[in-house]
Amino acid sequence: MEECISVFDMLKIGVGPSSSHTLGPWRAAERFLSELRSTNKFKLVDFIKVNLYGSLSLTGKGHATDLAIMLGLSGQDPEYIPIQNIDSIITAIKEKHILKLGNEIEIPFLIEEDIIFNKNFLPFHANGLTFTANLLDTTEYSSTYYSIGGGFVVVEERVNAKKKLQIKCAFPFPIQNADELIRYTIDQNKSISEIVYENEKSMRTEAQIHQELMRIWNTMLECMYTGCHSEGILPGGLNVRRRAFDMHQHLIGEAHYDSPQSWLEQIRLTEVKFRQILKWVSCFALAVNEVNAALGRVVTAPTNGSAGVIPAVLMYYLVIENHKAGEKEIKQFLMVAGEIGSIFKKGSTISAAMGGCQAEIGVSSAMAAAALCELMGGTPAQVLMAAEIAMEHHLGLTCDPIGGLVQIPCIERNTMGAIKAINAAELALETDPKNAKVPLDKVIDTMWQTAKDMNNKYKETSEGGLAVAVNMADC
Repeated sequence: MEECISVFDMLKIGVGPSSSHTLGPWRAAERFLSELRSTNKFKLVDFIKVNLYGSLSLTGKGHATDLAIMLGLSGQDPEYIPIQNIDSIITAIKEKHILKLGNEIEIPFLIEEDIIFNKNFLPFHANGLTFTANLLDTTEYSSTYYSIGGGFVVVEERVNAKKKLQIKCAFPFPIQNADELIRYTIDQNKSISEIVYENEKSMRTEAQIHQELMRIWNTMLECMYTGCHSEGILPGGLNVRRRAFDMHQHLIGEAHYDSPQSWLEQIRLTEVKFRQILKWVSCFALAVNEVNAALGRVVTAPTNGSAGVIPAVLMYYLVIENHKAGEKEIKQFLMVAGEIGSIFKKGSTISAAMGGCQAEIGVSSAMAAAALCELMGGTPAQVLMAAEIAMEHHLGLTCDPIGGLVQIPCIERNTMGAIKAINAAELALETDPKNAKVPLDKVIDTMWQTAKDMNNKYKETSEGGLAVAVNMADC
C-alpha cells in the first residue's frame, strides 16, 4: 500500500515548542472535540480528564503539552491563534478553574487534577494520550490518540483498519521510497520537484499550491525575523539567553529595513566571507528555534524541534548563493524537502520519542540538503545522495533535552544540522552517483534499526544523556 503524504503534511504551521508534544496533543484535543460533536455528546459534557503516557508524560511539562491540550479543548487553532492571546487564555483557566470547551460551554477544569501525567508507556507508541469526557447522564466517552511526530495524530484502531482495507494512493506518482522516486524522474524525464508538483496538483489547484507554499515560506521568514529581533531569557526555568539577537546585531550592522522582505534584501548586501556565512546560517537557525522555545509560531520541518534547519538553509541560498532567486526557487526547495521528509516518515520515523534526535535534526538536515542540491543544479540522483550523506552523519543522535525543554541541546543542534545540510549538498554535487556506495533507502532502513536498538532513555524522556548529566539547578 502506498501512503499519500503531501508537502503540506510535512510542513505544517503551528505553535512551539514541539510538534509531537505540543502540536500533536493540541490537534488531538481538537479531534476529541469533533468526536464529541459528531456523536451529539458535546453539550452533555460535565467535565474532562486527560491522561498522558510515556514521553508525553515524562517531558510534557517542558514541552507545554498541558497548555496545548487546554488550548485545543478551548477551541483554539494552533495555525491561526494570535500568539499574544495564549497567555491570557491559559491564565484565565488557571485562575478561574473554568475551561470554555470548544469556545462554547464552560466546564470546571483544575489543571493539577484533570491533566494526569502517567510515566508508563502505551504499547502502540511512546506518545499516547487519552481524553475522557464525563457526561451529564453519568456515562463516559473516551478516545486515545497517538502523537507520532511532526504534528501527525493517529488512532491505533484506524491505522489497523486502514492497513486491512489496502487503500490506494491517488497520486499519479505514488512514492513509498527513494528508489521509486528516482525511477519516476528517469521514466518521466522530470526533476524531483516536478514529480512532487504533479502529485500536489492531484489534490489542489496550482493557485492553491502556490499560495500555501508561499504562506509556509513567509511564516518561516517572519519567524527568522522575529527571532533575530527578540532579546531576553527563554521561558521554562533553564535561564537560556537568546543568542540570535546579539549575533544578528553584529552581522547586520547599521542597515535600515522595515519588513522581513526588506531585511532579506539588506542581508544580501552584507559581507560574505566564510565565517560570516557560518554565522548567518547559525543565526537563522537559532532565531527560529528560540521563537519555537518561546511558544511562537513556526513551521514543522519536519518537526518543531528541528524547525530551524530548512528555513536557515533556504535563506542561505537566497541571501548568499543566488540573489536573483525568488518564488520559483522557494517553492522548488519546499517541495523537494517535503518529499524527502515523507520518505523518511514512511520508511522510519520523524518522532524523537521513537527514534531519538536522528529522527528530527537528522531528517531535517537530509530534507534541506536534498532541496539545496536541486536548486544548485544537482541531478535527481545527486539530490538523493545529498539526503543520504546528511542522514548518514546523524545516525544514532540521541534526544536528551535538559528539563524536557526544547532548548539545550535542541536549539544549537539546528545550527549544526543546517551546516551539515549545506556540506552534504556540496559533497553530492561533486560526486558521480554511480560511485555512491550507500543508497538513501539503506540509510533510512539503518536509521529505523538504530531507532529500535536505541535505549528508551535517549528517546525524548529526559532520563539519559545531557538531561541527567546537567541538572536544572545547574542552570
